[in-house]
Amino acid sequence: MTFKSNAKIGVYVDVANINRNGGYGMHYDVLREFTCRDSSEALRLNAYVSFDPERSRDDLGYRKGINGYFSVLREYGFKVIQKNVRWYEDEKGNRYGKANADLEMAVDVLLQSRSLDRVVLVTGDGDFVQVVRALQNFGCRVEVIAFDNVSNDLKREADMFISGYLIPNLLPARKESLNSWGKVGSIVRGYCYHYDDEKGFGFMRYMDTIAPGLWITDSRNADSPYSSVFFHGSNLPRDFNPAYLPSRDLIFEFALEEPNNDKDPIANYIRLLGAKNNSNSSSSSSSSNSNPGNE
Repeated sequence: MTFKSNAKIGVYVDVANINRNGGYGMHYDVLREFTCRDSSEALRLNAYVSFDPERSRDDLGYRKGINGYFSVLREYGFKVIQKNVRWYEDEKGNRYGKANADLEMAVDVLLQSRSLDRVVLVTGDGDFVQVVRALQNFGCRVEVIAFDNVSNDLKREADMFISGYLIPNLLPARKESLNSWGKVGSIVRGYCYHYDDEKGFGFMRYMDTIAPGLWITDSRNADSPYSSVFFHGSNLPRDFNPAYLPSRDLIFEFALEEPNNDKDPIANYIRLLGAKNNSNSSSSSSSSNSNPGNE
């Protein structure tokens, strides 16, 4: 089955929020590919960034690095909306900088949504919940992509939330991969959708390729972009409590290895990502009330 769309979409990236919360090093070309996965047209691609003019004057490395970063974003078709850092002093004389672009991003997305069918917000900030509701009232479908410290209210309000960790190649793996994503020998990320506590084994689901049909989670369906992989409970992180499984909120990074019996690959070298950051309350700055580690 071929999924085609004539939808016009807008992608709005809260760069500071993403960089602070697990997404530093995100590949913006992959982000564009994923958001346009059904052949939709990216009408707006906005990246909201912070820039420190004071530091830029005195720090050549910072100036070259940040300008190079902005140039890469523009090469991928993103409009760079720059928010300058302003410096303040607290009552003790300590200096601190602020460069919050939330208001600019919210205003832009609300005004520009009149020409859009789908809006993708790349942020975990719960302050955007009301923006999501307004966009939906305008008739837009709203999708949210983020990594750690994601507001649960934002997840619930969006038409679709997907962890950026799950999108193939959006974020480099933390361990060097011997093969391309989804192949035996590669490092991928997924979540546990079934676990048998008595027998001590389960199955992970991971996105094998960037494609439409994200709702087709059954990997036996030829149109599904997902694959499933078997894992032994003994391969889970040593301090992880398997009582939390199965869970779609806990994201694991693991290696795909060929088993001895020539069946499907198995997951090995399993590590948990953002364990303490994926069950937050309404604000992205809230702390988690649960810990999947052994209690």
